[in-house]
This record gives sequence, structure tokens and C-alpha cells, in this order.
Amino acid sequence: MDKSQTFEQFLANQVPQISPAGFLINLILTAILAFILGRLYAKFGNSLSNKRVFASNFELIAITTMIIITIVKSSLALSLGLVGALSIVRFRAAIKEPQELAYLFFTIAIGLGMGADQRLITLIGFTFLVGVIWIKNYFKSADSYSNLNFTILTEKPNISFDKIVESISTFCKDIELKRLDENGKFLEASFLVEFNDVGELNKVRNALHALDESMQINFLDHKGVF
Repeated sequence: MDKSQTFEQFLANQVPQISPAGFLINLILTAILAFILGRLYAKFGNSLSNKRVFASNFELIAITTMIIITIVKSSLALSLGLVGALSIVRFRAAIKEPQELAYLFFTIAIGLGMGADQRLITLIGFTFLVGVIWIKNYFKSADSYSNLNFTILTEKPNISFDKIVESISTFCKDIELKRLDENGKFLEASFLVEFNDVGELNKVRNALHALDESMQINFLDHKGVF
């Protein structure tokens, strides 16, 4: 900015020229990468919520981020306008698990990279992270009865929660408590469990029904379908 140029003129001259062809390419690449990431999360995510519904937002988040960055990049005036707009908007999201937040950051990173016209860097970073996720899950136990969402519901509150956990963990390869709801009328608990074979799953069922014959037991395959 030279001395004769006013601050308003400086801001007015900072509006970037956006190539429609380049913008379209970035838009398509962003949508494709976000779609692939959504499918990856649906297969390997460990959230108890509906993973496919959550993953369906990835394209919208990535494309929105890309459009914003494309518009405001190299423009001080638009950047200041974005800061002002965001300061009066409060975003609230029910993010319950760290993995959901990690995938959201990954999605936003795709939009940021494409919006800044850093296609090659974004593609390299995306390929690397997807490879890490895939390899990490590939070397996990490939048993058909691993990574199950396991939920129990009993209307006998006098049953000790420790007894329930003991009955499950005796036959499980691994167990992780995900949610516990308890009051004077019922007890409901959700676990992420791993079994070596279906026989152990049946042993857990029998052990829990020995505590309460009317106990409701639900098993849900955690891996999903790619």
C-alpha cells in the first residue's frame, strides 16, 4: 500500500480473482475426498451413535469450509468480515467422543487445503492419513465377533453392576464401558466388547441370564459394511 492509497482503497483492491474452472475442480475433489472419508468412518469408527448419519455431514462441512476459504483468502476485508460474522454466531455440536472430533478436523482440513488451492499437499496428506487408518485397523483382530456393541437392560436394580461386569469380562477378550444409565427402576449399560469366538458370546449370555432371566441383551456388529 503506497502513501497515496487510503485504507478503504487498499481493502477494496484486496478482493481476489477466483478462477471458475479451478474452483469447480476443487469443489469436485473436496466432495470426493469427504465422501471417501465418510465411508471410512462408517467402517472403522467406534462411535455408538449412527455413524452413517454422522458421516453424511462430511461433504457439507468440507465443501462449506472450502467455499469460505476460497472467498476470503488474500482478502483482508473479507477475512475481517468473516471474523465479525462468526463472532455473532454460536455453533453447538453434540460431539460426545474424541474420534468424532478428530474426523471433523480431518474433514475441515480437506476444505481448508482445497480452498487454499493446495491440491497436491491435501491429496498427499489425505492419502497418508487414510493409509494410517486402514493399516491400523487391518492389523487388528479380524475375528467376526470382535468390536461388538453390547447393550444390557435389567429391571432389577438390586443386581450389582460389578457382578454384571464380572460376568461379561470373564469370557471377553476385551471390554470397554461406553454408557451407564441407572435409577431405582432399571439399569442399562452399553459396552464395546471383543470375543475370540461365538462360543464365548453364548457363555456371556448364559451368565447374564443366570443373574436375571428377563434381562434384555443386544449385540450389534460395530464394524458396519463398507
